[in-house]
Amino acid sequence: MSDGVVDLLVIGAGISGLGMARMAKRRGVEPLVIEAGSHIGGAIDTHRFHTEQGAYWAELGGHTCYNSYGHLLQLLQETGQLDDLVVKRKLRYSMQIGKRLTSIPSQLKFLELLGVLPRLLMSKKNGRSVGEYFGGIIGRENFQRVLSPALDAVVCQPAAEFPADALFRKKPRRKEIMRSYTGVEGLQSLIDGIASGIQVRTQSPVTGVERNDGRYQVRLQSGETIEASLLVLAVAPDVAAELLAGLLPEAASRIAEIGMADIISQAVLLRSDQASIPRLAGIIGRDDDFYSVVSRDPVADEHYRAFTFHFRPDRRDEAARLERIGQVLGVSEKDILAGVTRQNRLPSLRLGHAERIDRIDRALQGQSLALTGNWFSGVSIEDSLVRTHDECQRLLGGD
Repeated sequence: MSDGVVDLLVIGAGISGLGMARMAKRRGVEPLVIEAGSHIGGAIDTHRFHTEQGAYWAELGGHTCYNSYGHLLQLLQETGQLDDLVVKRKLRYSMQIGKRLTSIPSQLKFLELLGVLPRLLMSKKNGRSVGEYFGGIIGRENFQRVLSPALDAVVCQPAAEFPADALFRKKPRRKEIMRSYTGVEGLQSLIDGIASGIQVRTQSPVTGVERNDGRYQVRLQSGETIEASLLVLAVAPDVAAELLAGLLPEAASRIAEIGMADIISQAVLLRSDQASIPRLAGIIGRDDDFYSVVSRDPVADEHYRAFTFHFRPDRRDEAARLERIGQVLGVSEKDILAGVTRQNRLPSLRLGHAERIDRIDRALQGQSLALTGNWFSGVSIEDSLVRTHDECQRLLGGD
């Protein structure tokens, strides 16, 4: 006996799940989105500090969108948000080496770069890891000194074993849109706009999924059961594998092979005149306890600055992390007005991933169930929405 019946049930309220719900509404299907936690947006997580001048935001997860994000821009256009986009100023990234903040070009061995263009034109990404592909182009020493830590910063985990074709997929740009942008109150405001008009239920963890008489029965931790004709899992691979174990065991076993990486994201708020470092987009850590630092400086404020450190897991406790933050920013702990910490998780893709996804997709053929997320062809916001669009087409048809 079910407590509710819906046409389309989406499990997971990250950008992939909310994107699926919005694309379904575009096709005349009313979705219900359920989310285990209290936060919607998944890896997009904007924190709002309370200050004397009002709310001041900082990103704890994803931090920038680009004019090459075509599916995202369509969602923003549908929800009336294109005119509210905020440009992000182009600032440089620097590299932290021990106690020293330095420019990235200064760390390159230029002799290794001789012949880089022919090598770039001749190199193929398919079947090669990030380390093999990029190391062969710019040289092993340049890869270890510069590009490896830079790519680690992009995916917030060691990137050398990532499939090379999972990073930097070329996408057409909409030239009438600013190159990089955010929302009025950070990326969370874009998420909130996409979710507007969609029925979303938070704090609704799922404990099991069954299929009977052509419908899915989704059991919630509360004891409620929701019945749906169509089901979408927009969750992390380990969660998807657990939920699909009884429904699609072959697909579940392949999904379970995909690893996850933990990241500790810690943001701090300072008065604008406190931090001694120059205005910058962010900092790449080399052989450090953090992968990267993301700055709020590209959307400048006269009163405050904020910095989000993405730390490697199990390296430092909170006190030691604050000590390292102070060292990098050139401030004492008493100068930090406020702080916030989040535990984040991202997929760890490895060689053979494309073949694994192909096997998963074959198992999905003919099913009234879809899978989406940031663990298919890449980890970016747009990669997630490309997968969502393809799955929505398969499930519901249309463009």
